[in-house]
Amino acid sequence: MSGRKKFIQQLGLMAGAFSVNSIFNQLQAAEISSANSQVKNLSPEAIASNEDYWSVIQQSYTVSPNIINLNNGGVSPAPRVVQEAVERYNKLSNEGPSYFMWRILDQGREPLRESLASLAGCEKEEIAINRNATEALNTIIFGLDLKAGDEVIGALLDYPNMVSAWKQRALREGVVYKQLSFSFPIENDEEIVAAYEKAITPRTKIIHVTHIVNWVGQIMPVRKISDMAHKYGIEVICDGAHSFGLLDFKIPDLHCDYFGTSLHKFLSAPIGSGMLYIKKEKIEKIWPLVSNPNPRSFDIRKFETLGTRSFPIEQGIGEAINFHNAIGSKRKEDRVRYLKNYWAEKVKEIPRVKIHTSLKPEYSCAICGFSIDGISPRELDSKLFSEYKIHTVPIVYDTANCVRVTPHVYTRLNELDKFVKAVGEIAAKK
Repeated sequence: MSGRKKFIQQLGLMAGAFSVNSIFNQLQAAEISSANSQVKNLSPEAIASNEDYWSVIQQSYTVSPNIINLNNGGVSPAPRVVQEAVERYNKLSNEGPSYFMWRILDQGREPLRESLASLAGCEKEEIAINRNATEALNTIIFGLDLKAGDEVIGALLDYPNMVSAWKQRALREGVVYKQLSFSFPIENDEEIVAAYEKAITPRTKIIHVTHIVNWVGQIMPVRKISDMAHKYGIEVICDGAHSFGLLDFKIPDLHCDYFGTSLHKFLSAPIGSGMLYIKKEKIEKIWPLVSNPNPRSFDIRKFETLGTRSFPIEQGIGEAINFHNAIGSKRKEDRVRYLKNYWAEKVKEIPRVKIHTSLKPEYSCAICGFSIDGISPRELDSKLFSEYKIHTVPIVYDTANCVRVTPHVYTRLNELDKFVKAVGEIAAKK
């Protein structure tokens, strides 16, 4: 048997990223397993601050040494094994696209669905694979049978693409879209739940809630909001773009009816990958965003009729899951929160600096906003990059007015030390 033929057969039989010969298993599993064994007797708190352990994880990334990237809330870099998977399968695809893509690589979709469902804690028949949170959530927003006068409750600080989608339904069909205003941080779940409940009327059909508010990092009490909403017969859509792959939770724990996320954020999957969750009993009533021959079917796959898409990216998602699982969800959440608190606890002591995010673990994890009196967010962001090559993002949106800082597992403490020093120097100049 030729080497090429044998390789093709192996791809079909072993489903790429989910085989014993996955790229992760070949290149990195042993290294991370060894690192895990070194910390197995340590407490979660001790592991979160164990720099020897996290140096192994840091070396898995290929980030530029020329900038300090603290905007992982926008999109995160993928580790080397994920990049290599995409490159390897992209080259294979181009050797004979219609054959290698549709007949070989597409066989990895069902194992990927199973792996995502395992990470999400749900049935595989509740998971659709797509390109980002916007696509996933727009599928729900435009797929619901709502009529003129039906009400939807959201928030001004929800993600703009979702806000635009609801406004389009309001403009085109007469759906009534209400937006609540919050001044975060809020360290009181009941206050947040009460705000949504107060806005409910007999016409309310949907509550749209963001799990982690992307502007300032507030963690919203999704489960409590869902439980409250269900008492009124109202369904809940959860935007989990910034929570999946970061917080240690299972989607059913949130009690929401619908959930959408981007996988290229904290899961570190390839750029342009996402996931949709719909409770099994609700799949039939949601219309696909892209047409399907059986739009009222119970099959979650009706939301994947995208035509030609990137099979290499899907294989890369699988390797990202392998990498994530090797670390562990809880360990990852604890580390990223530790990094956030590491810099935030220091800069909040600097004169003229204000923190715009709760530092309590139940209300924030990776994302934290800060400002300096007398300096606009855009000016502060510009100074950080032009003078220190530190990449953040300025936030000027409704009640959020700050610079957003988001580390990831590859972020090093000496980079955060440089960031803290930069903030101190900028604050001292005016």
